[in-house]
Amino acid sequence: MSGATIAHGESAHDETTGSLPTRGFPAYAWSILIYNLAVILWGALVRATGSGAGCGGSWPLCNGDVLPLNPQIATMIEFVHRAMSGVALVTAVILAVWGWKAYPAKHPARRWAMLSLVFMLTEALIGAALVLLGHVARNESVGRVFSLSAHLINTFLLLASLALTAWWSRRSFEGRSYEDRPEKLTRQGWGQLAIGIIAMVLVAMAGVITALGDTLFPAHSLTEGIAEDFAATANFLIRLRVIHPALAVTVAIYLAVIALRQFRATHAGALKTLSATLLVLLGAQVVMGTLTFLLKAPLAMQLAHLLIADGLWITLVLFTSERLRRTTN
Repeated sequence: MSGATIAHGESAHDETTGSLPTRGFPAYAWSILIYNLAVILWGALVRATGSGAGCGGSWPLCNGDVLPLNPQIATMIEFVHRAMSGVALVTAVILAVWGWKAYPAKHPARRWAMLSLVFMLTEALIGAALVLLGHVARNESVGRVFSLSAHLINTFLLLASLALTAWWSRRSFEGRSYEDRPEKLTRQGWGQLAIGIIAMVLVAMAGVITALGDTLFPAHSLTEGIAEDFAATANFLIRLRVIHPALAVTVAIYLAVIALRQFRATHAGALKTLSATLLVLLGAQVVMGTLTFLLKAPLAMQLAHLLIADGLWITLVLFTSERLRRTTN
């Protein structure tokens, strides 16, 4: 039997495995990922506008009501975010059930779909904890920093799971077995990829702290903001702001070197595309971060900066996954 016939047989087997078809699943998985990016951006709007306490200290009800009565703007912003999060949870349940029934036990799409639901549930729990602990609005406690950091890590794990679900679900239609393995990576290669992932998470955590400091203690001018960063009497959130840009530039250079080496070593295919995308997003993020700093973090730029950061994280996850599973051309 020829290799083409074997590949076709694998594809046909995948598509008929389970009680639900796999056709349509990749498009659904990608749409869920995009929708969750919208939920994340709206959550940033809640933080930036100080609307986190818009529904009071109750959860999941809004000020004790299912639907807010005569709501203020802050209440509506927070309520919409809760509603969007609820829809996201329902779509994650559908994704997990569909993935479980449509793909065989060892298929990566099935595993990542289930993990997506797990992280969606923990996302809801952390969101509820932020409200119930009062780590919203004008709260400037150390506890809020830890809560937001935990929220950020879980959000990244959720985005990674959703992206990998969508990415690997398409393998059924490409005539390639998802069981393929790449050449063995050296210990140095594994270390570089691990450091890149961890470093990206640390940059994002520093970014969350910086965004919180900018929201609670906005500077009226660039000079004033820089002076506050180094003032001995400044709030700890202000003094922590200098960490993010320094760490971000360092990590951007590190990831750019890895992506550039891979781009040059790969002739074609998904890995080359991901390498190029990673380089473009790294450049765009450095430019956007610089403009956000110089222009004193206007809301629109904060949201754009966050969107690029999430896109960068997703691309890095897919790049790492593809690098670990596929042979370099």
